[in-house]
Amino acid sequence: MYQTFYVDNQRDLLLLQGRNLEKVYEEHGEGESLQSRLDWSSENSDAEVIFTQNPMELSASLPYDDSLRESLISFEERQKLLRGETVTMVRKHPMFDQDILAVAIPLLDGEVLEGAIFLYKPLEDVYGPFEGIRYILAGSMVLLLFLVIWMGRKIANQLVMPLKKMEMVSEKMAGGDFSKRIYPSSSDEVGSLAESFNRLAKYLEEEESNRREFLQNVSHELRTPLSYMRGYTEAIMDGLIQDEEEKEKYIRITHQETARLSRLVNDLLDLAQLEGDSYPMNLEPIPFAQLIYDVVERFKLRIEQKRISIILQLDEEAIIEGDADRLEQVVSNLLDNAIRYTHEADQILINIKQINGKTVLTISDTGRGIPKEDLENIMDRFYRVQKSRTREEGGSGLGLAVVKQIIQKHNAEINIQSEAGKGTSVMIEFDTMIFDE
Repeated sequence: MYQTFYVDNQRDLLLLQGRNLEKVYEEHGEGESLQSRLDWSSENSDAEVIFTQNPMELSASLPYDDSLRESLISFEERQKLLRGETVTMVRKHPMFDQDILAVAIPLLDGEVLEGAIFLYKPLEDVYGPFEGIRYILAGSMVLLLFLVIWMGRKIANQLVMPLKKMEMVSEKMAGGDFSKRIYPSSSDEVGSLAESFNRLAKYLEEEESNRREFLQNVSHELRTPLSYMRGYTEAIMDGLIQDEEEKEKYIRITHQETARLSRLVNDLLDLAQLEGDSYPMNLEPIPFAQLIYDVVERFKLRIEQKRISIILQLDEEAIIEGDADRLEQVVSNLLDNAIRYTHEADQILINIKQINGKTVLTISDTGRGIPKEDLENIMDRFYRVQKSRTREEGGSGLGLAVVKQIIQKHNAEINIQSEAGKGTSVMIEFDTMIFDE
């Protein structure tokens, strides 16, 4: 850039100065006017000016010094002068042993070379103004280098340190510790990755907590009936129970606990299948009212034993798309809970109606109800409102969790409204099937 804007500019100045002298020669010849102008140019510019009528002097030796046999211009450059071409050059000065910037302008009379004007100046004078800022540039480059290194280290730390932390945390996670977190110092892509990593760690931590809780609940649920069964069977086998009526009682209790275990295992298998994304649903058009009639019929004996009145308000035209077996399981679980918690001689209302393209099933009982603080968690696995009483009545705490999964598989919505001491209403909203005429 300096060569372009300064050195070339100096060459242009030498050319301009030489052209002016050429005009003086053309107008006045080699008389006093030219000599006066040559003297003035030498005194008032940085360039040295040589006028010669014998260009051979430039190619043979320096003018005015016969002892020196060094050329200012080469043979090829002298040939250019003979052809009337201006010559510019950068070369070492034969006398002063320094580089010079030079211009040679031919003086022609028609096509005959009569002389030449040679202007030159030391390149040290050309480069001199640049020397002052060279140190500034060198210092600036050193400062810039340190700045680049510092910024590079800072950027590298911002990029590498979170990745190192992620590596460390991932090793902890591989060992089962999901409590570690990464705290990013930036909001760029690496920061976003760290946030995503934290969300993953939180999710895995919650899943691990749920898994442990699930195993604890399963082991607890299995331990109680198994301990009953083992204790009663050992008592019978060891002959500790001689009374036939007492023995029959223990056998009946063992049978009840076996049935409880069977229901628990079935619910666990159902829940494990339903919680997977790949579980298939056999969807088909279902006359919803008929499905309710079939389920109620299966509970007829229990309903009569508790003298409960079942009030059916069913829209016979309601058709939904779903898996009939799974929906029967939903209605059976809900009706089983309603019968279990409804007092004797009370009533249960089952209603189906169509509203704005939706089919709404409502099962309402007049039982003990659910406290407000328990409603939010009532559909969680193994959640019980009254654990001891529910166990005595045979609940596993999985029925509503299974219902929730089946309803979600049908893209339906479930809502439970309840008040302690006044009963519970469960509402499920399905899309109504519409048949083209």
